[in-house]
Amino acid sequence: MQDVQKVRHRQVDLDGLEVFYREAGRPGQPTLLLLHGFPSSSHTFREVMPTLAEVARVIAPDLPGFGMSSAPTIDGYDYTFDSLSRTVEHLLDHLGVERFFVYLHDFGAPVGYHLATRAPGRIRGLIVQSGNAHHEGLGEQWDSARAYWADPTEDRRAALPDWLNFAGTRDQYLAGLPEHLRILHPPESWHLDWERMSRPGNLDAQFALFTDYAHHVARFEEIAEYHRAHQPPALVLWGRHDAYFDVEEVLAYHRVLDRMDAHIYDGGHLLLETHAAECAALMRAFVLDHT
Repeated sequence: MQDVQKVRHRQVDLDGLEVFYREAGRPGQPTLLLLHGFPSSSHTFREVMPTLAEVARVIAPDLPGFGMSSAPTIDGYDYTFDSLSRTVEHLLDHLGVERFFVYLHDFGAPVGYHLATRAPGRIRGLIVQSGNAHHEGLGEQWDSARAYWADPTEDRRAALPDWLNFAGTRDQYLAGLPEHLRILHPPESWHLDWERMSRPGNLDAQFALFTDYAHHVARFEEIAEYHRAHQPPALVLWGRHDAYFDVEEVLAYHRVLDRMDAHIYDGGHLLLETHAAECAALMRAFVLDHT
């Protein structure tokens, strides 16, 4: 008999696009879709998947341009969050998934919210880990981004932080963390991310997604209406040292969702790197409570 907690690693061709995904659990269980953010991949879920597989069929894809999935140039793929969501939707249809819980982290949040707003009935619940959907989470660290989105000139692009490099990739894990947390992060995570981001044309693709994040921000009211109208059960997980999304975002979720449970940890933006066991236990219980 197959050990359902063991993670399987698969590759599928979706209309010429090779999509890598990790899978655990068995098909008869509720599905949990894990969507990673920038600059990571499904590798970020490696420690939580065996626990989650006890209660769910767990699917964790590498989004196009990330991890082990294809990384076509911007001439070969439309790097928008809507396009990423349609690739994920294609994968779910290929795997026969109809309804699912969805984990939203960083860039995975706009992908997941496209899925949710297009077909609200497919969503069994939200697990949000540093996945922003309100203006409260975008502090002054986003001022230069907002200025560029409003007027994308070369001068305003030059004023953006220089994050599309090895140091910026590492900072996604370590920025803002005290030393007792920095030493918990395995360095192979950002080395793997940067190796994949260094593929030809990938930095242009990443910048295209950053530019398209403005459209995600413009959809905040649409997302709020989805929350108000459908009231999906939600589990919100946050690291209080997150240097990119302010912890005030947690209260923004609380104000609109009636069935919402929040946990704030002594961690950072890539919370599963340091708090995998704690988060996996909460996620497991959340799936059981809402199945």
